[in-house]
Amino acid sequence: MRCRLADPYPDLMDAVQVRPMREGDLPSAERASAVTFFAADRDTRRVSDPEPEPRSAVASQQWIDRMRFFLSVDPQGCWVAVDTTANPRTVVGFAVSQNRGDLWYLATYGVLPSHQGQGIGKRLMDTVLNHADGRAGIFSSSVHPGATRRYRLAGFSLHPQMRMVGTVDRSTLPTVNGLREGRVDDIEWMDHLDQDVRIAGHGPDHEYMLNTLRLVVSQDRTKPGYVYVGDHGQASLLAAAHPEVAQRLLWEALASSRGRTLVNCITAPNEWALDIGLTARLDIGQEGYIAVRDMPVPAPYLASGHFL
Repeated sequence: MRCRLADPYPDLMDAVQVRPMREGDLPSAERASAVTFFAADRDTRRVSDPEPEPRSAVASQQWIDRMRFFLSVDPQGCWVAVDTTANPRTVVGFAVSQNRGDLWYLATYGVLPSHQGQGIGKRLMDTVLNHADGRAGIFSSSVHPGATRRYRLAGFSLHPQMRMVGTVDRSTLPTVNGLREGRVDDIEWMDHLDQDVRIAGHGPDHEYMLNTLRLVVSQDRTKPGYVYVGDHGQASLLAAAHPEVAQRLLWEALASSRGRTLVNCITAPNEWALDIGLTARLDIGQEGYIAVRDMPVPAPYLASGHFL
C-alpha cells in the first residue's frame, strides 16, 4: 500500500485563491508586479548594469492602463492569485494572456518573491495555458530557473534573445528614405503582415499602441513594414516583409532616440538588428528568451515585451 505524500504547503494552498482578474484587482496586481520584477532585476543585474530603480508612478499607471485594456479585450486570459487571509485581500501572483486569432501570447506573469516555490506559479500558468486552447504560443521569458523549467515542460522552445543598449553615435546615422508616419487606416495591411510573420494579426493591440506610441511605416506596400517607437526612441515593436525594410525602420527609431536607448528581443534569425546596433555604437548583451510553441521564431521581427 502506498502512502499519499502530504501537501508541503497545505495552509498556503488553502489561503491563496486563483481566480479571474477583476478591474478592482489592478492596483494590487500592479504593486505585486512592481515588487516581483524589481527583485528579479536586482537578482539578475550584471556588474556593468546600472542599479535597478523602482517603477515610477508614470510607469505604474501605464501598467494598470495596459492590463485594463487586456481585461476589456480578452478577460478569460487574465488571472490573479489572491491571499484570502489578508485584509484587504492582496494579489500575490498574476498571469495575463491573450488570444489573437490562431495565436496565444503571455503578456505578463509573476509571483511575489515571498510566495515563490509554493506552487502558485504553476497554478497560474496551467490556467492561462488552458486558455490557449491549442493555439500556437509566444512570449518573452526571463532567466528565472523555476519559470524557464515550467515553460519548457509546457512544450515551449526557448530561444536566447539579446538586447543592445547605449547612446546612439549620431555620426553613424544614415539618410533613411521610403518611410512615413503611420495612420489608423494602415492597421488592416499591418495585420496581414503580422499573419505572414507571426501567424496572427495584433488586431486591437494595434489600436492601443497607435494611441500610445509613434507609428512609422514603409511607403512601399509591396515591401511592407512598420515600427512603433517609444518616447525615447525605443523600437517597441517592429515587423517587416524584408530585412532591408526592417533595417530602415530600426534606423528611424534610433534617429529619434534621446540619451540612452534600448533595442530589445533580438533573436538569432534577426541578426540584421545586431548589425545596425553595432554600427550605431550600442553595446550587446544577452536578455532572457523568446519562448515559442508550434511556430517558428518570427523574422524580420522585434517583439514587444507585452504585445509580442
